[in-house]
Amino acid sequence: MLNRRTVLATGAIAAVPLATPLGALAQSRKDAVVLAMTLEPPGLDPTAGAASAIAEIVHYNVFEALTKINPDGTVSPLLAESWEVSPDLKTYTFKLRRGVKFQNGEPFNAAAVKFSFDRAAAEKSTNKDKRTFANLTTQVVDEHTVVLLNKEIDPDLLFLLGQATAIIVEPKSVDTNATKPVGTGPYQLANWNKGSSVVLTAWDGFRAPASIKIKRATFRFIADPAAQVAALLAGDVDAFPRVTPRSVAQFKTNPRYQVVVSGSRAKTILAMNNKRKPLDDVRVRRAIASAIDRKAVIEGAGDGYGAPIGSHYVPGAFGYVDTTGINPFDIEKGKRLLAEAGIKTPLELTLTLPPPPYARQGGEVIAAQLAKIGIVAKIQNVEWAQWLSGTYGSKNYDLTIISHVEPFDLGNFAKPDYYWGYESKKFNELFDKIKNAPRPADRAKLLGEAQRLLAEDSVHAFLYQPQWVTVANKNLKGLWKDMPIFVNDLSSLSWS
Repeated sequence: MLNRRTVLATGAIAAVPLATPLGALAQSRKDAVVLAMTLEPPGLDPTAGAASAIAEIVHYNVFEALTKINPDGTVSPLLAESWEVSPDLKTYTFKLRRGVKFQNGEPFNAAAVKFSFDRAAAEKSTNKDKRTFANLTTQVVDEHTVVLLNKEIDPDLLFLLGQATAIIVEPKSVDTNATKPVGTGPYQLANWNKGSSVVLTAWDGFRAPASIKIKRATFRFIADPAAQVAALLAGDVDAFPRVTPRSVAQFKTNPRYQVVVSGSRAKTILAMNNKRKPLDDVRVRRAIASAIDRKAVIEGAGDGYGAPIGSHYVPGAFGYVDTTGINPFDIEKGKRLLAEAGIKTPLELTLTLPPPPYARQGGEVIAAQLAKIGIVAKIQNVEWAQWLSGTYGSKNYDLTIISHVEPFDLGNFAKPDYYWGYESKKFNELFDKIKNAPRPADRAKLLGEAQRLLAEDSVHAFLYQPQWVTVANKNLKGLWKDMPIFVNDLSSLSWS
C-alpha cells in the first residue's frame, strides 16, 4: 500500500536584490508601484470570464486559492496549510489555514471552499474550468478540513487548484465580484477608472500585513506599443510585464532598467472554426497550416521571442513530443491540398484579430503567407470585448490569432461547444485515458498520441510558444523570472 503524501506549508521565497537604489525617485516610491498591461480586463471576477487580464490584476492580490503556483511551476500551500493524497490518487484532504477572514469580515472556512467549488461546477457556471470542478465532490469534515473526491486521476489537480478559476469566494459578496471584488488576499480594490487604470491598496486586515512591502499598486492599460515605450522611458511606469517585444532592444543597454525574459506554457495559434465550411474539411486546414512559415511568424509577431510548435503543447512540458514535422511549411503542398478539396481560388476567409500586438503583427505576416496558396485573408481588427463576445462567445469567425496561456488546457479539445468547434471521438477517448493514467510513463505516451492527433487533424495552425518580456525599473525586486500562469504577484515585490 502506498504511503499517503503530505505537503506542509513552506515559508515565503526570499527575493534576491537586483540592484542598488536610483536615488530620490526610487526612495519616493518605496511603498508604491505602477505596472502596465496591454489589455484592460472586462471585469475583476476570474471565475466569470476567459480573459487572462482579470487574473493579472486580482489573482493572489485580492483573491487567493487553496494552493499557490510559483514562478518555477511548483505548487505550495496558500489558503490550505497542508494536504494529503490517498493511495488511489483520487481523494485529497486539505487542512485549511486558521484565522483568515474575507475583506468584508466574513470568516474563511470549509463552507466557503465548498461553496466556491460547487458554484464553479454548477449548471449555470461560466467558469472556464467548469469541467475540472464538475468532476469534484467537496465534503466538509469540520470548519478547517475539506475533502475533495475526484472522479478521475488528475496529477495536475494541485496546480489547477492554484489557478485563478479556483479562487475561494465569499458567498454573500460573490454576485458583485466583477466590480467590487472581495477576497482574502493582501490587497483590495481602491479605484477602477474604466479605460485607464485600476488601483489596489494594501488591506489592513490581511493576516500578515508586515510581509507586504508595496502598499499601493496602480495598473495602467496601454495597448499601443509606442505608448508603452514612452511610458517606460518617462518613468510613468515602473514595470511592464509582457511588454511588446519590439520595444525591448533599447532597454537592454539602458542602466536604468532590467529586462526579464520569461519562459511560458502559452500556445499562440491560428485558430480555425472547424464547424464552418470549408474549414470543416481537414484538407483545407492542412493547406492553411502548410502555407505558414512558423519562423517568419515568430519574427513578425513575437520579434524572435518564441519556439515553433506543431500541436497544442509546448517544449518543456511533461510528455511533450515534437510535432512540427507533421504540417511543415510547404507552399506547393498547400496549393495541392486546396485543389484536392475542390476549392476554387481565390478563397476568401475572415481573419479576426484582437488587440495584442502579437495578433495584429502576426496577422499581417500570416495574411501574406496565405495569399501564396490562393487564400485571401480579410483582416478584421476587433477590440477585446468584441473578440470575447463575437469570436469566443458566438463563434462568429473563420480564423483568429490568439495565445492560450493556461498550462493544462488540452481538455478544451474535448469540449464540443468550445469556440473552435472541434469534435473527435478518438481524441475524447484519448483524453479520458490521460486523465485516468496512474503511471507517469503511460500518461506521457498518451499525451504524445494526443499531440500527434491534434497535429494530424490540423485543428489549428499551431504557431509558437511565446517568451514573455518584462521591462522594469532596475530597483524593483521580486519580479517573476518565469510565468507558468499570468499573474502579477504584488506580495513578492519591493524596492531596493
